[in-house]
Amino acid sequence: MAPPQLPARTGRIPAVDLARGIAVALMILSHGVIGLLEFDDLSAWGQIPVQLITKFASSTFIMVFGIALAVAFMPRVGTADWPRLRLKLWINALIVFFWYKVLTVAEMLYLSQPADIVDTLLYRNFPSFVEILGFYAIALLWVPLLLPLWVRLPLIVRLLSPVALAGLHMWAAANWSFGDNQQLRAIFVEDPDYYTWGQFARGPLILLGLLIGEALLHHRETLMRRWRLASGLLVISALLFIAFVVQAGSDLAADIEAVARNQGKHPPELFFMLFSMGGAFLILGLSIGGGKLLSKVLLPFTIIGSNALQAFIFHIVVIFIGFRYLLGYWQDVEYEFALMLTLGLIVATAIWIRLVGWIQQHR
Repeated sequence: MAPPQLPARTGRIPAVDLARGIAVALMILSHGVIGLLEFDDLSAWGQIPVQLITKFASSTFIMVFGIALAVAFMPRVGTADWPRLRLKLWINALIVFFWYKVLTVAEMLYLSQPADIVDTLLYRNFPSFVEILGFYAIALLWVPLLLPLWVRLPLIVRLLSPVALAGLHMWAAANWSFGDNQQLRAIFVEDPDYYTWGQFARGPLILLGLLIGEALLHHRETLMRRWRLASGLLVISALLFIAFVVQAGSDLAADIEAVARNQGKHPPELFFMLFSMGGAFLILGLSIGGGKLLSKVLLPFTIIGSNALQAFIFHIVVIFIGFRYLLGYWQDVEYEFALMLTLGLIVATAIWIRLVGWIQQHR
């Protein structure tokens, strides 16, 4: 049975780069401040709204991961090129895994003992700021195996797959002991003792990204169809935010503060995910609706999104080697100074990516 015919994308899609770049910039905004200060050191406005909006980053980043896989690889599944592209994805998994371990050392260098760093490198523990790379490295191993099946599944099955995987996550978290291995449990369903991103826990976001990416392939060339897709994403965003407010009830202010302080993020809880996913759909809807024009207006974010791995490496090295280790800024700066450093780091990240691109073109 041949896979369904999908429109092949030509070149990069600016809307995808923009959404990814906004997610990375929000991640840098969070890491830059919390990498230097404790939550209790933040001003009230630093927690809400500044840290609050950074909670959109994680869900957006993972969903864009699925979108990018869909637009770049799904049309070529089953073609003569697919074995080479599948191998490329697996090689990328090794590259991401390598940087995951290198940046683990960078994150822990200033505050941790060598033995603790070794334990973390050997999966006896996990880092926090760079753990998302560990999630991506593993996801890049199984997603290439999923795609040939995915393109053959009926649409209704694809639409229900995120719900099914979410259900599997809840069942596994409640019933599967993982051989009493907490680290293995953390990798798949997350564990309160470890700051990890579980494959079953966050996998539904990848599948949502595949669905949005497939829709984007069909709708991106026609303005009205693209706006229709963007409007649908914005409606979903609004519904998720409404559900967050309804779920909070009379404790809305308490839930908003809890989200800002990362409560409910690991393992994922309903109130956190409603808010985070609401923001993710908002960013995706605006990025897709804005298209090339908005990607030019917000060019620094688009540049950052064009090379997310390089952006991730750069900002982690600057924060944890530069600011913490070399300059000694850990818990020794005011919030406003940390925020200004972080905003400057976002700009510097865009400049760095442009510089790296220029060097690659002229070497």
